[in-house]
Amino acid sequence: MSLSASKQKRLAAKAAKAKKGASKDTAKINSIVSELDEQTKQLSLHASRTATGVLTSQPRSRDIKIESYSLSYYGRSLIQNSTIELNYGRRYGLIGSNGSGKSTFLMSLGQQDIKLPEQIDSYVLNEEAEPTQLTPIEYVVKHAKEELERIEKEIEHLLAEDGGADNPIIEDLYERVDFLDPSTFEPRAAELLHGLGFSKKMVAKPTKDLSGGWRMRVALAKALFIRPTLLLLDEPTNHLDLEAVVWLEEYLRSYDKILVLVSHSQDFLNSVCTNIIHMNHKHQLVYYGGNYDTYVRTRSELEANQMKAYEKQQSEIEHIKKFIASAGTYANLVRQAKSKQKIIDKMEAAGLIEKVIPPLKYSFKFTNVEKLPPPVLSFENVAFSYDGNVKHALYHDVNLAVDMDSRVALLGPNGTGKSTLLKLIMSEIEPTVGRVVRHNQLKVGKYNQHSADQLDLNKSPVEYMRDNFSKVSSDTDFWRQYLGKFGLTGSHQTSKIATLSHGLRSRLVFCELALQQPHIILLDEPTNHLDIESIDSLAEAINAFSGGIVLVSHDFRLISQVAKELWLCEGGEINTFEGDIKEYKEKLRKSLLKKQASQ
Repeated sequence: MSLSASKQKRLAAKAAKAKKGASKDTAKINSIVSELDEQTKQLSLHASRTATGVLTSQPRSRDIKIESYSLSYYGRSLIQNSTIELNYGRRYGLIGSNGSGKSTFLMSLGQQDIKLPEQIDSYVLNEEAEPTQLTPIEYVVKHAKEELERIEKEIEHLLAEDGGADNPIIEDLYERVDFLDPSTFEPRAAELLHGLGFSKKMVAKPTKDLSGGWRMRVALAKALFIRPTLLLLDEPTNHLDLEAVVWLEEYLRSYDKILVLVSHSQDFLNSVCTNIIHMNHKHQLVYYGGNYDTYVRTRSELEANQMKAYEKQQSEIEHIKKFIASAGTYANLVRQAKSKQKIIDKMEAAGLIEKVIPPLKYSFKFTNVEKLPPPVLSFENVAFSYDGNVKHALYHDVNLAVDMDSRVALLGPNGTGKSTLLKLIMSEIEPTVGRVVRHNQLKVGKYNQHSADQLDLNKSPVEYMRDNFSKVSSDTDFWRQYLGKFGLTGSHQTSKIATLSHGLRSRLVFCELALQQPHIILLDEPTNHLDIESIDSLAEAINAFSGGIVLVSHDFRLISQVAKELWLCEGGEINTFEGDIKEYKEKLRKSLLKKQASQ
């Protein structure tokens, strides 16, 4: 017996509805599981972190002061008996070597291990937005509405208290409510996302369809939208192109609350910061006024003065000790010797001036290789499209060459084909039109921002290198020495990779790359997670390398240190940019200001 057409349609519609409901339930369950996994992860990280300190700022103050602050992570001391002092209206750059605990410190502040007053809300950006059905605009607006509801409830709570209406905190909360005007939510969210590089097509996608890098931008837009009293940004430029970095610089320069950011970019720190906090080798927080360049000058002057005082004091001690040693047994000289010894004792009791010990300098070094005669690698009338349709090609008629003397930096907004060009060089993909011609002995090596994700987190760096390069050596001491050259020293060599900072993991990837001995090295965002000293060492390694380099980076300073050619990916073409990276940045800034003026 067959069903009627109308009944078939009804049953099909019912089945579709049931399937849709089941799909929604599955999505909801997956969302809940994902949220629980994230909460479990955060609880695990929190359990491995211990912080102590005393909040000493005034209860109603918008400044933060915590004294006797100490922080440890997996039992390793990061900060000892130091002071956290953050003043409202200031923008702090947090710097320190890889593995010193900068990210852990931000998490400790953001998750309020030391409870802050109610009026100080905090937000720490250290992970991307969750994959949801919401578009980026909807995601940002949703969290803005939640923040507005939280502030309104706080106002109600304060007004219910005796004398609550006279509480100065109320005025700040009213300002926040005025700022978070629901009628402006969508256009403001769209403006932030556009500044961070989102196209109209991108903002229409659900966050579940975005890559981790783009979801990080959504999370950054959310943080900038709600403008918390204490905003903590952990390497916010890592997933941005140069255009978005310039936009973010301009935006953060006017952040009028408390901003603490970790960044590897000296250029970015110079443009944004009013103060620098240095996490030094003695596990102390040391504060400097001014931007990064001012910090470098001030620290250099202080250390020069300290060394002069140290040498003078040591000279005095040596002179006194010589006198004491020559005093012999004459009564009057013995009395003088005892008097001189008391001078030394007083110096020691007061604390001797310490000798300035410069930080260890780690030298990245890529293995030099024999020169291959040109042409080493060339593009001949290349066009590429991911769907195979040349009409949709990212670029057309590309005629460029890379040889072993090349120092090329690729410029252009995200989505214009920089990473695709690297894939073509690596032979990971083939041109839609034209060809890429390679020397038959050419060996290409690649570092990308996700390389560290491929490491075996359950092994130590020594075990990882020994197992992966057993043909080179199986000797533990050999690998300890080799890793030390790349800044992986002491307990970091034998700790599980899972417990290492992202910066230390990046150094391990560079160890691997150096052993591969490529003729041309492709570097896709190599500065992500590296500290400033390591970036300078990387620049030196690039300049000393006998092979070719093709670089994609959002770090203007690294580009200025190494690039001899700038290739601009824009408008379906790849052309040489006539000018240096400073001129390119100024071009971007002028374009941004012109666009803002016309809005």
